[in-house]
Amino acid sequence: MTEREGAPAEERETVATSQGDARITWHRAARPYAVLAAGHGAGGGIEARDLVALAAALPPQGVTVALVEQPWRVAGKKVAPAPRTLDAAWTALWPALAREGLPVAASGRSAGARVACRTAKGLGAAAVVALSFPLHPPGKPEKSRADELLGAGVPTLVVQGGRDPFGRPGEFPAPVAPVEVPYGDHGFAVPKRAPVTQEAALALLTGTVADWLAATLKP
Repeated sequence: MTEREGAPAEERETVATSQGDARITWHRAARPYAVLAAGHGAGGGIEARDLVALAAALPPQGVTVALVEQPWRVAGKKVAPAPRTLDAAWTALWPALAREGLPVAASGRSAGARVACRTAKGLGAAAVVALSFPLHPPGKPEKSRADELLGAGVPTLVVQGGRDPFGRPGEFPAPVAPVEVPYGDHGFAVPKRAPVTQEAALALLTGTVADWLAATLKP
């Protein structure tokens, strides 16, 4: 059962799952050829700068963006649950993301990227866009999560900050070749002293995703 509200340009939809209510904020393209369904990380919500930038940049280029808030976040909790719980909620809300019959690219940042990778093949996702994939905990490269990324089973794009402590671009195993956002941290923030502006960093991110989705999913 779903409940909708809001203006067509930014439509909010509540989706009941066994883990509690999830929420989708739709940013619709006028003539979409695909949907990018993006989940947030374990330490923040859909207000993350990369998700906000994608929601603004992609609809004019034919991609509807669905920003997904997990039930724990909707309920106001501050600590994310176990991966299996995140996966269960994402799986339960997937029909709402796919109901328009368009190819859906599963996406997310950090923990959300892990969810997208773990569930993509089973849900029939057309592709995965992994933002700031947490390859390992900071300072613990031996605890790799590369198997989740390599096991996505669908075309996968990884966009990674050049100084991300959860995994710098050069740390990823072949055949993964992340697109680097120079000087970006785990949230794609760049230092004020960097030769790349914050605006330019986000433009690189959104342009990369838009071009890749068009090459991968556009008829």
